[in-house]
Amino acid sequence: MTELTQLTLSQALEKLRAGDITSVDLTQAHLDQIEAYDPQIKAYLTVTKDHALEQAQAADEARANGDDKPLLGIPIAVKDVLSTKGIETTCGSKILKGYTPVFNATAIQKLYDAGAVLLGKLNMDEFAMGSSTENSGYFTTLNPWDLEHVPGGSSGGSAAAVATNMAMATLGSDTGGSIRQPGSFCGVTALKPSYGRVSRYGLIAYGSSFDQTGPLGKTVEDVARMLGVIAGQDPNDSTSMPNEVPDYAANLSTDVSGLTIGMPVEYFGDGLQPEVDKAVRDAIAQLESMGATVKEVSLKHAEYCLPAYYIIAVAEASANLARYDGIRFGARVEKADLVSTYKATRGQGFGEEVKRRIMLGTYTLSAGYYDAYYGKAQAVRTLIRQDFDTLFEEVDVLMSPVAPTTAFKFGENTSDPLQMILADILTISANLAGVTGMSIPCGLDNNGLPIGLQILGAPYTEQTVLNVGHAYQNATDWHTQVPTILKG
Repeated sequence: MTELTQLTLSQALEKLRAGDITSVDLTQAHLDQIEAYDPQIKAYLTVTKDHALEQAQAADEARANGDDKPLLGIPIAVKDVLSTKGIETTCGSKILKGYTPVFNATAIQKLYDAGAVLLGKLNMDEFAMGSSTENSGYFTTLNPWDLEHVPGGSSGGSAAAVATNMAMATLGSDTGGSIRQPGSFCGVTALKPSYGRVSRYGLIAYGSSFDQTGPLGKTVEDVARMLGVIAGQDPNDSTSMPNEVPDYAANLSTDVSGLTIGMPVEYFGDGLQPEVDKAVRDAIAQLESMGATVKEVSLKHAEYCLPAYYIIAVAEASANLARYDGIRFGARVEKADLVSTYKATRGQGFGEEVKRRIMLGTYTLSAGYYDAYYGKAQAVRTLIRQDFDTLFEEVDVLMSPVAPTTAFKFGENTSDPLQMILADILTISANLAGVTGMSIPCGLDNNGLPIGLQILGAPYTEQTVLNVGHAYQNATDWHTQVPTILKG
């Protein structure tokens, strides 16, 4: 049955449609894979075995009756930041331990409507605050390429599950790089859609003006199929846009002739691991050899991205996390009076990183500091967005590394919050500007750890970004490389 888990999502769909395999067999193979590898990797917070097999059985019956939904019978898993009706949703935090939503996030409902089978909920940094999954309130997910290294974050479980064939595809969320960076560290394909392309309804909020749900998979084609299902306007989310959703998978192309690739000089400076720099440049050269034009460009306000992002993000986090007080849902530490109950619940329920960001955000929004920090950061954000708008008038996509280095070791950055934040230095600009961003594997470093190529496109140009990634994967085999743990 192991060979079933090695299929891509697209290959599995083809076999399901041909009647060569059943969803029950495919789902059971993935449940067996979870049982074999998750005790080591720890990607899952919750495995919904009975639920998955029931859905798989229903999918097989539906197909026998002529149904052919886009993901009918495909076993997937989702980051535990998305609300799932009747299934515990913790957001990686002890403050939400035992919380069972009474509704599905729109992205989850769309997966269900497309016939997908839910294997379970995946581990993450608490409330999506982190770059290594070391901030989970439960346990740390390991990188399947080297168990001493982090899988990235905050969607570490989502990336590790795909890398180890414990799900055909997954959903993650990206506030400042949390889909792309773990995608890079775990050697999978990972897409952050444009802001407003996918509904945020039911996505537990960290930074509301940044958060976006997106897919991770083995190939660009698989990611395109997932995006085609979850994208679109939602009346429950006023920030979701009415733009038409194309059939991304059907429209994939490998033709990059006439395409212009921009290389931001600020993203290729000091601090890049040499193997990362070379692999990304080689990937861009590969696309140039296929007919694309490459030019150096400049993001004039790039140096302000990090401070602007962290001022705005923590301010939004402070406001969003005020609702977790032990009164309406989640954990509650009962004390003699209401204020003491608030303090005890939040003090014991939140982890250190979440507390740090809440305090920073509250300070930023406080009287006398709002204009000095938050107001200025929003003004800088506008300038950064304008930089991208200007560049996308002269180039089709921008390319850079996803992260300055490959996956770092556990504990390497935990004592220095700034070093951890720097892991996202090349990804946060896409969230500030609301543009499309994708990570695809483009090499391995000297220790055999994956390297990710970041492809950025203008808002709502997911098709262009997917096409470029698909062309690259069609010409190379980095995306087919197998993690160390699967070779044993």
